Amino acid sequence: MNNLHTKTIAAGLLGIFLASCSGNKKENDQKTMSEFEKGTFGYDLTFLKDRDSLVVLKDSSGRGQLIISAKYQGKVFTSTADGMDGKSFGWVNYKAFDQPVDPHMNAYGGEDRLWLGPEGGKFSLFFKPGAKMDFDNWHTPPGIDSESWQLTASTEKKASLRKDMELQNYAGTPIKLGIERDIEVIETGSIPGLLGIKPAAGVKSVAFRTTNVLINKGSNTWDEQSGAPCMWSLDMFSPSPGTVIVIPYVESAAGKVATTDYFGEIEKDRISFKDGVLFFKADGKSRGKLGIPPARVKNVAGSYASDSKVLTITLFDIDNNAKYLNQEWRTDREPYSGDAMNAYNDGPLADGSQMGPFYEIESVSPPAFLKPGAKQTHRHSVFHFTGDAQGLNAIAQKVLGVSLSQIEQTFKK
Repeated sequence: MNNLHTKTIAAGLLGIFLASCSGNKKENDQKTMSEFEKGTFGYDLTFLKDRDSLVVLKDSSGRGQLIISAKYQGKVFTSTADGMDGKSFGWVNYKAFDQPVDPHMNAYGGEDRLWLGPEGGKFSLFFKPGAKMDFDNWHTPPGIDSESWQLTASTEKKASLRKDMELQNYAGTPIKLGIERDIEVIETGSIPGLLGIKPAAGVKSVAFRTTNVLINKGSNTWDEQSGAPCMWSLDMFSPSPGTVIVIPYVESAAGKVATTDYFGEIEKDRISFKDGVLFFKADGKSRGKLGIPPARVKNVAGSYASDSKVLTITLFDIDNNAKYLNQEWRTDREPYSGDAMNAYNDGPLADGSQMGPFYEIESVSPPAFLKPGAKQTHRHSVFHFTGDAQGLNAIAQKVLGVSLSQIEQTFKK
């Protein structure tokens, strides 16, 4: 009886202790959230933790980190090169999380998200057969917009996710597909071999790779007549007055350098072509999108923010000889005459409203002409560098073919 009484008292004390710990933990979580400045990785991590059980990947130093969410379509929401107090590189649209689901698109943000294309054209996945291609009829497929994905495996270095979908394209073709997506940290020691650089001691970095596999899970073959989807990697970053997107291109190729009229012609003082490099102002103040044709595209693009000293590089799969899907909201153009990569700068709409601001660097795969059970892979990697200006300049010259000074001076009056 005494033993039982003792155990009862001990159990009660343990309950009080655990309740106390729980209360303290909650207070600590609240204090932790309040101690980070907006714009830091810690701020975004604590904000997103309230909305999903996240996966956080880290490099060997522990400073390079990235946030992955299965609930929000397998996105890499953001990353940092300098731990919790470091700059958060991805754009997170805080106001979108507490809104009702939007039937057109839910712009939660995300430094790297995977979409499917084409958006417009004869084989669009965003418009029902026969619908007029305007905003009222434009609907992002739920599987890449609002539905959760399945996290199948995760470690501190890599996460694997998957999603099955059943869609119908504008031509009426049923598209039953599966996506498998691996996201992994690229260690600092591997960056020189991938980019052909030698980062200076004063340069901090974070990098990751996404490997995306599209699988035909239906009974019909995806071909040129019925239409085929493509994979579409979109990186959303926060703009600034000093940010410029930099896109090297094949100067010797025939044809136009870029499509510059997706949302009306880009203003001349916001875009520049010189010696095989395209410059595009990314200040989030004027809406415009451009695309690079397959014959002109290289497998690299980037941006530099002179006001925050952040150099970003994206590396992706390309095929200069392949056909790419035309994603314009129109059906009177050849559906396989599209661009192989894109860039976007956000800005106010005609009514003054604005989703962002943000800017995007995007890569797309060729259309997946697949038989039932067949697969196609698209890889897209992101690298961020901060710190020593001389070290950043060396990276920009080697990878993008231009100096930081050239980038900074392009749009200065």
